[in-house]
Amino acid sequence: MLTDVAIRKEKPGPAPRKLFDCGGLYLLLNPDGSRWWQFKYRIFGRERLLSLGVYPAITLKRARDRRDEARRLIADGIDPALKRQAEKQAAGENGHWTDDFC
Repeated sequence: MLTDVAIRKEKPGPAPRKLFDCGGLYLLLNPDGSRWWQFKYRIFGRERLLSLGVYPAITLKRARDRRDEARRLIADGIDPALKRQAEKQAAGENGHWTDDFC
């Protein structure tokens, strides 16, 4: 299992690396130094990947909480990635979300 100290000590290399935690959660450490939380899961016989946010904005504890929330959805037969897409689409249709930066 990962610790916050171990995450901070890891340095980027020439290729992306995965620092595994548990339950399908890992931190993708890119050569440019960016660190992305990813959750790999299977649903309906397919392997899927869900991005959970950027470290350090999303802490290890928060990433684990988001993973656990996604696992609850999977247990209920709901694909968390498809649920997120539907929520974004609904927000865009209702005018709550836009790509305008003006």
